[in-house]
Amino acid sequence: MRVEFRRFLIFGFACFLAVCAWGQFRPASPIPQSGQQQPETKPPSAPGQPPTFSIKVNLVRLLVSIRDQAGVLVTNLGKEDFRISDSDVPQEIAVFERNTSLPLSVAVMIDTSGSTQKDLHYEIDSVMRFIPALLGAGNPQDAFALFSFNWRTNLEADFSRSAKRAEHALHALHGEGGTSLYDAIYLASDSLTEREGRHVMVVVTDGGDTTSFKKYGDALAAAQRSDVVLYPIVVVPIVADAGRNIGGEHALATLAASTGGRIFYPETFGQLDKVFAEILQELRTQYMIGFYPRDVKEQPRLFHTVSVQTRNPSLRVSARSGYYEP
Repeated sequence: MRVEFRRFLIFGFACFLAVCAWGQFRPASPIPQSGQQQPETKPPSAPGQPPTFSIKVNLVRLLVSIRDQAGVLVTNLGKEDFRISDSDVPQEIAVFERNTSLPLSVAVMIDTSGSTQKDLHYEIDSVMRFIPALLGAGNPQDAFALFSFNWRTNLEADFSRSAKRAEHALHALHGEGGTSLYDAIYLASDSLTEREGRHVMVVVTDGGDTTSFKKYGDALAAAQRSDVVLYPIVVVPIVADAGRNIGGEHALATLAASTGGRIFYPETFGQLDKVFAEILQELRTQYMIGFYPRDVKEQPRLFHTVSVQTRNPSLRVSARSGYYEP
């Protein structure tokens, strides 16, 4: 009898240890990460029918700049002044901010191909004045990264608020090789993807792409997926069309327009500072408009065309042309 009772105690104690161990080491439920889609729990399907799932759609954010016919920024519009459509389906604006102060992550990209060597110091001097101006106003979390690109892309200074680090890196630049512009946009877009707030890319170059492995479509898709607003600055354009990369400039202009930015053509190096000031002003006066897509096709990696309009048709709208589903 004592033996039976002892066996009973040993078995009960073993069961208790097993239950404790399972409670301590069983897999935890995954914690939703910011920006991820989360499956919605549904009741069990009826017998004989396949299970169904519903996906919560992320907020789509649009950074919008508005100008009048004279090119002056318009900063006093309200939520009711905008009309948004996704794939030609009208959408309801869920989030609206005028002159948004969301933190900026700005990738400053300098063309260091061989053709820039003679006048590269002018571009460097202007960028060194732009960076303190960027950091001196706005959100205290604003940051920048510095990239150089010729036939390859180099991260000269990772995202920070250190103007001295940028100055040190800028003074070490020199021009050589070809221009892998699309590769540079593709790689810099990837560096911006996970950063909070607004994503901006300022590209200082003297022409179009010549040596990239990536194509135009790859660069555009990368910028769209990373929600990048692109501002190309084409410096020292040659007056004679025969000596200019017209196709490359048109590609840059289309990239800018498709991401909600715009292209600049300073005619002299002295106008570079003015261009940087205009970019800063536009970044400080952007509207942020968000909506949750409804009544549109849902398909992973599908590109949705987005239209942003105002009640006043004479105003010019700059916003990205669409977004990719996760």
